[in-house]
Amino acid sequence: MTVTFADIEAAAARLTGHALVTPLIENGLLNDRVGVRVLLKPETLQRVGAFKFRGAWNRIAQMNDTERKAGVVAFSSGNHAQGVALAAAMVGTPAVIIMPSDAPTVKVEATRGYGAQIVFYDRMRDNREQIAANLAAERGAIVIPAFDDEAVIAGQGTVGLEMAHQARALGVELALVATPIGGGGLAAGLSTALRNLSPATQVWGVEPQAFDDTRRSIEAGERVTAPYTGRSLCDALESPMPGVLTFPALQANLAGVATVDDKEITEAVRYGAMVLKLIIEPGGAAALAALLSGKLPVASVKAGGGAIGLVLSGGNIDPALLAQILGNPTMTP
Repeated sequence: MTVTFADIEAAAARLTGHALVTPLIENGLLNDRVGVRVLLKPETLQRVGAFKFRGAWNRIAQMNDTERKAGVVAFSSGNHAQGVALAAAMVGTPAVIIMPSDAPTVKVEATRGYGAQIVFYDRMRDNREQIAANLAAERGAIVIPAFDDEAVIAGQGTVGLEMAHQARALGVELALVATPIGGGGLAAGLSTALRNLSPATQVWGVEPQAFDDTRRSIEAGERVTAPYTGRSLCDALESPMPGVLTFPALQANLAGVATVDDKEITEAVRYGAMVLKLIIEPGGAAALAALLSGKLPVASVKAGGGAIGLVLSGGNIDPALLAQILGNPTMTP
């Protein structure tokens, strides 16, 4: 099944009164640095501190009474976990979240705080999808994937829908929009919305250099994994390959995929806090990192006019990591 623009509009209606319509803001210092107008979509301000609440709510809001009684199961390193946990609590359905044992403490505590039961697994040894399937079978619960689900993709697509409407209200043409990519739910939904509302907008994905599976997959013309070379600072973007449902949209809609390393991510997190006055987690800062490090085609935007839109997808950074980044400007964690 392909997620359509009508699905995204329906998701926006379900989200009304439950999710925030995050603003589209700009910063003069950032504009001056890159020489073009930049409009920021801070999903750091969304419920649970990340865009993930949108997709979780859109899926859970469509469950019937029998399904809500049985509950939901999800697997996530943190932001999807929190989105599902909060959405489940809001409708009174039990939630079990499968999280890696090394997930950031701030995300674990927040997920537990929303009332979800947490089951830990080992990233290197355990199969989280199988754990989720087993738990769901035992309980008769519904598995809510982090990205490979039509309702989740449609919910995330409301980020792009809002950006298009907000830019139009400002009288600004979005020449390019960049967004972080993990499994591709946000990028797939956002690009589908923009393709319908702002077809001239180039959509770029940004992923960690060590997890460039989307870039490799688009080049190969099929879903492939990136060779494992170690962890990334962007824990939220460490998906092994694009989703079955997300890849066709990424393949059709993305103008390009940029990659950023941990040093560039660190600088973006620091810049966000010190200049933009926004707390951004590493994965959430990927698009900003690509802009600041010259990985996006800014020259073509300058030549053609218009603005660049950046999605700051989450703000759930471990306080100790943030302190480390801000406390030593020359250091990459």
